[in-house]
Order: sequence, then structure tokens, then C-alpha cells
Amino acid sequence: MNGGGSKSLRSALSYCVQQVRNYDYHHYLCLLELPPEMRKAAFALRAFNVETARAMDVASDPKIGLMRLLWWQEAIDKLYTKKPINHPTAQALSWAISEHNISKPWLKRSVEARIRDAQREVEDIPESIEELEKYAEDTVSTLLYNTLQAGGISSTAADHAASHIGKASGLVLLLKSLPYHCTRNRQQSYIPANLAEKHGLLVKQGGRSEILLDMNTREGLCNVVFEIASVANVHLLKARELAGKVPAEAKPVLLHSVPVQVLLDSLSKVHFDVFDPRIQRGVLGVSPLWFQFKLKWYSWRAMF
Repeated sequence: MNGGGSKSLRSALSYCVQQVRNYDYHHYLCLLELPPEMRKAAFALRAFNVETARAMDVASDPKIGLMRLLWWQEAIDKLYTKKPINHPTAQALSWAISEHNISKPWLKRSVEARIRDAQREVEDIPESIEELEKYAEDTVSTLLYNTLQAGGISSTAADHAASHIGKASGLVLLLKSLPYHCTRNRQQSYIPANLAEKHGLLVKQGGRSEILLDMNTREGLCNVVFEIASVANVHLLKARELAGKVPAEAKPVLLHSVPVQVLLDSLSKVHFDVFDPRIQRGVLGVSPLWFQFKLKWYSWRAMF
């Protein structure tokens, strides 16, 4: 690579690091534990996730957000035909694809899941936790698969652990973001209909079902959150059961289990009330110093 190209790549990778640090801080800290070469590709992949995850949130009009996601869907195809794209995250991703043979189907699967979610009507309530698990697998587990791939790691046990950690991570982060998704900006529900009905949150209005969230349903919502958090915890336990079979070089990638554990513990402390302001403090409800200590402890002991 010539000097100009090298400078451009450094700038693109620096942009990716900053994006992840600004908008996905707990995972930014996780990525710092990776070996340097894997870390570069991981930041490119995670920045791509930041771009697609925030597309709907930063758009003033949902149609604009959807257009951004469709742009990324098309951009992936262009990257694999080596067409240049004037976007720092796309440039960094192009380098990662070239250097590490990143799997295109997993990248496509991630953005397509977000497109389907963006096209979902407000009244389209997920039927079950299984739908949320599928969304978490498509958007989070795929990211871990690609990161393992970037490190040249081929391990069925690591992939299975990544699948469980991705599902657990996706579920708990949906829980943390429930207060935001319930605002007038999105009004998008990620509460499964079967759990909403079970705990008295589902009402019928005008021939359609609607999730009702107010002070009278606060206890019911806490029960729903507890059930979803319990499923996430089961995935975390299943991942950790595989620890003895996971190669050592894969374990830094699987440190994404730490944010899951921290958030589950924080939810437990507030009795699974996602509207408790303590959940939004620090890093996932704990002080940044404590989070970093816990992460370093797991890393030092080669745990996840």
C-alpha cells in the first residue's frame, strides 16, 4: 500500500475506534483486550455495527433511517467487488474484508435483520422471546463470528459460545433500551406478545393489540424483564459450559460476556425495573473503574 493509502486507512481505522468509543463504550473496552491485528478488524466490524444500529435513531424521519440501512446493504456488495466507497467505516471494513477474508453472508445477515426491524410497523409486536433471540443472533452473534474469523480462529466450540453470548448480549441490550424504544420517537415495542399478555401489559384497542406501559403496569413490566433476563442468563451459562473446549486465542473475543454479566447484575439490583435511573449510570449501571476491573480480571484469568 502506498503512503497515501496507508494514511487514509489509518484515518479510517481511527474514525472507527472513535465511533465505537463514543457510542458503544463497554464494547470498546472489550476490544482493547484483543491482539493488535485482530483489534483493527474488530473495530472496523464494530463500527459497522454502530452505523447500522444507530441508523434509525439518528434519523429525523424513519424513511431516512431505512435509506441509510439500504445504503449499507448495497455498500457491502460493493466492498466485495472492490469498488471504492467514500466513507471511513466502509474503507476500514474493505481493508478488513481484504486482509481477513471476512464472511459476506454474516455482514449481510446483520444489516438485513436491521432492515426488517426498521420496516416493522409500530403495531407489529414480537410474538415470543424466540423472535428476539433470532434478532440478537442475526445482529450480535454474527459480529462475534466475523471477529473470530478476523483472528483466523476456526473452532466449533468458539462459534457455539459466540452464538450464546451474542443472543444474551442482544437480549439484555434490548432490555436496557426499552425506556428509549417506548418514547414517542420510536414507539417500537420489543416486548413479546405472549409475555405481555401473561403479565397484563397487552390491551386490545381498535381491533389490534397494544402494549400498555404506565405506573399501573410497572410490576408486570418488571416480571417481563425478569423472564427475558433469565433467558439471557441461560445463554450465558451455556456459553461458559463450553469454556474448556474453546481455544485460548478465542477467549478474548468472547469477553463480550462481561458486559452481559454486568448488566444482568445491575438489573437484578434494581429488581428488573428498566426505568430505574441507576441502570443508565456509569457503564451499564456500575462505575467505569469497576467495569474495567471486572473486564481485566476475566481477561487475566482467560475466562469469559
